[in-house]
Amino acid sequence: MRRETAYKLAGRHHDRPVPGADIHKQREIRFKPLPPGQVERAWLALRMLKGLHIERTDEPLSIVVRYSVLDYSLETLEDALRDAGFALENSLYFKLVRAIIYFSEETQRHNLLSPERLIKQSHEVYIQAWDHHEHGDHDDTPPELREYK
Repeated sequence: MRRETAYKLAGRHHDRPVPGADIHKQREIRFKPLPPGQVERAWLALRMLKGLHIERTDEPLSIVVRYSVLDYSLETLEDALRDAGFALENSLYFKLVRAIIYFSEETQRHNLLSPERLIKQSHEVYIQAWDHHEHGDHDDTPPELREYK
């Protein structure tokens, strides 16, 4: 049985606002020094995206972006910049930080978009569905004759 079917049988409704829609992330995107001028070009390119706030930092090779985790992720933003020809900082430290951020944002987004879990008596839904389902596992033999004595 699909999870959505179980939730419908339990009377759950999912037409409420998405929880976590107000969770915003603030991340730093660092660029390599070459080619020159790519920070300004990236600033102009990212400024066109709706719901994405961009700030300059004291560092000349980085910008700070703020976004809702449901709209964007650091991975999609950096992949788009790489596809557009921008050279991002690629040292071991930044690779590790990116991997952790990518994983945590993907997990958080998945958890926010998944339906609400049934916590109490979730097995009852499956039992009721099985009882109403036509199947061939019914034994008409009385219980006292089924047991070996």
